[in-house]
Amino acid sequence: MTVGDMSVLRQFEENGFAIVRGLFPRSEIDALCAEFTTLHAAGPIPGHFEPRATETGRPTDPLHTYPRVMHPHRVNALSLRFLLDPRLRDILERLLGEEPLAAQSMFYFKPPGARGQALHQDNFYLRVEPGTCVAAWTACDAIDRENGGLEVVPGTHRMDLFCPEEADAALSFAREYVPPPPGLTAVPVDMEPGDVLFFNGSLVHGSGPNHSPGRFRRSFIGHYVGRSTERIGGFYRTLTMSGEPVALPESEGAGPCGTEFAAASPH
Repeated sequence: MTVGDMSVLRQFEENGFAIVRGLFPRSEIDALCAEFTTLHAAGPIPGHFEPRATETGRPTDPLHTYPRVMHPHRVNALSLRFLLDPRLRDILERLLGEEPLAAQSMFYFKPPGARGQALHQDNFYLRVEPGTCVAAWTACDAIDRENGGLEVVPGTHRMDLFCPEEADAALSFAREYVPPPPGLTAVPVDMEPGDVLFFNGSLVHGSGPNHSPGRFRRSFIGHYVGRSTERIGGFYRTLTMSGEPVALPESEGAGPCGTEFAAASPH
């Protein structure tokens, strides 16, 4: 599937998601992973990357040692380049039907034994008005069900935001869980390093725990909105794909992607 292939847009419109295989070469993915290995070794970055000490006598939570990195583009030049990459911009312009604005970046390490994130909808958190957001989810490892790959529920992109139930804290680091609507089923999305999954902000998606004995499931995620967006959650600060800030009024009810369980939060 190529950037110019109309099947990308067709699949996105029909199913709420589309995969572009090999959008980034392995050399660039390796450089990105090396950058985050260095960031991890350098220790915490308040507000962005905050590992927690493991309590003595309690089982080790891998997400205490390897929490996700929130908004790394605000503190790391390579992350900013990935978020604003022209290859992403070209596809996002087609999917959004207008100029894209970057709203958020995240990096997930997801080491062996880590919990996943229960099925959810991204725009439940971003609260983009009008319309919704689009995610660009870049695989940095070979990703499958064993190491906690994504699952998506095709067709839910045409639905409104659901009121979530509470997730199982043994399986998910985030509280919110949206069960598949009647008649719809979550399907796995296997990916290779450099593949990018684009999906609608209303698409129900999530992942299970990493059950592999020794494989990480690293990923770099960007969230984007169209230039016509009028409001977004205050946690997000939009940029043009050239890096200029675009101030937008704040919408209500927004927050970080995934409200983490207080007792076992990886944030």
